[in-house]
Amino acid sequence: MARTSTYEEQEIQEAIRLVESAKTLQQLRQGQAILIPALTGASMEATARILGLGRNQVCVMRRTFREHGGTTYSDKDRRGGRHRELLSPDEEKAFLAPWLEQAKNGGVIVIPPIHAAYEERVGKKVPPSTVYRMLARHGWRKVTPDTRHPKAKPEAQEDFKKNSRKSSRKS
Repeated sequence: MARTSTYEEQEIQEAIRLVESAKTLQQLRQGQAILIPALTGASMEATARILGLGRNQVCVMRRTFREHGGTTYSDKDRRGGRHRELLSPDEEKAFLAPWLEQAKNGGVIVIPPIHAAYEERVGKKVPPSTVYRMLARHGWRKVTPDTRHPKAKPEAQEDFKKNSRKSSRKS
C-alpha cells in the first residue's frame, strides 16, 4: 500500500493562495495538486485523474511546490514555445519586408544575401537552416518551374505526334 503524504498547515494555506491568485492553468493545477490530497485524502492516481494529468506530472508539481516554498511556475518555466528565438515574430516580419517587396515585383529570392543580413542583424553566426525555417514560418515556399511551358498548346502537340513522319529505324 502506498504511503500517505502529510501536509503542514502553512503549505495548505500557501496552496490556497496560489489557487486563488492563479494566472495560468499550470499554476492552478499545481495548487490543486497539493489541495486535493491534503483536504480529501485522495491518492496520487486519483489526484492525477481529477486534474487530467499523468501521475508523474502531479508528483513533479508537488515536489516543485515544496522545494521552492510555494512559489510556482513562471511564464519562462513552461515547456514548449520558442525559448531560443533570436528575433520575435514581429521583428522577423519586419526583417523580411524588403525581400517581400522584391518578390512581389517578380524578383528571385536568393538565400545567401538574406542569411548574411540576418547574421548581421542578430550579431552572431547562424546556420542557413535558420533562415529557411524563418521563411517557412512566414509562409514562404520554394517555387519550382512548371513541368510545361505556360504557352504550350496540348492540341498542337497531339496533332504533331499523330501527323509527323515516323522515324526511320535501321534494323
